[in-house]
Amino acid sequence: MPGLEIVDRACRSNEEVCSLASGGCDVLLGFRMPEDLARHAPRLRWVHLLSAGADHAAPWMRNSPGIPLTTSSGIHATPIAEYTIGSMLAYSHRFHVAMRAQRHREWNRRGGFMNSVDVLRGKTVGIVGYGSIGRETARLADAFGMTVLALKRNPDDRRDHGWCPAGLGDPEGRIPRKFFGPDQCRELLRESDYVSVTLPLTQATRKFIGANEIAAMKPGAYIVNVGRGEVIDEPVLIEALRGAKIGGAGLDVFEQEPLDSSSPLWDMENVILTPHISGANRAYMDKACELFVENLRRFSLNQPLLNVVDPLHGY
Repeated sequence: MPGLEIVDRACRSNEEVCSLASGGCDVLLGFRMPEDLARHAPRLRWVHLLSAGADHAAPWMRNSPGIPLTTSSGIHATPIAEYTIGSMLAYSHRFHVAMRAQRHREWNRRGGFMNSVDVLRGKTVGIVGYGSIGRETARLADAFGMTVLALKRNPDDRRDHGWCPAGLGDPEGRIPRKFFGPDQCRELLRESDYVSVTLPLTQATRKFIGANEIAAMKPGAYIVNVGRGEVIDEPVLIEALRGAKIGGAGLDVFEQEPLDSSSPLWDMENVILTPHISGANRAYMDKACELFVENLRRFSLNQPLLNVVDPLHGY
């Protein structure tokens, strides 16, 4: 963009973001989204988040309805989908049990362990939230020989309308054997050996998977949550794991973060947990900037932007 001036500053608080934008900001790129940003930046015409989720920007969207907000949805597809499949593999091959035995120098090759090892091929994975991460998870799961089921808000619209580099994901929605709507979640869960939750956090998805949904899961099912912790009713999940009502869980997100040291999830043998790092990778900012530059090109030509957040749905 001829004449473009770029100001780069590390902002560690909302106040610092407002201070930066008050200098005459037309476009803002960053993670933070102060609720009163528009008041400090009257020239602001577009905001792009470096995150995929926009739940923290809900107050700002209510106060600034005329300014488009876009996200970096799509750049997390590869690392988080690989994490999801990796968690499923670790659980099915009992890596988590073997690693605990390694710490205690135990040669655990007993029948109970050997008979508990499983394979992904031939199993069914239900993907709750068929966005960029869900679609790449589906592509990888399909390569492993799994049957894919998918749940999305509008199951009749199967195309991916967001950022999707060539060779990634499932742009046309051709991989799932069947699509489900939000009111069919229990039906999907009843058929799934593995469940991948990639929902954004909105008013409609808070505790989307609660007692009735968890009760609908297969007794040996394994659920991976890489979306937001509040999407699953955590106390209900804990009780189901304690009572072996489901097989296990791979959790990267939690209702409260950091996860309290007193949480029983830390010590459960059927739980594999990580501290909200499923999207971490060395090329994060490279991919984020690749997407932002494409949107900046579109912005300069007055073309439709990618990944525009719908204030009504929150993503």
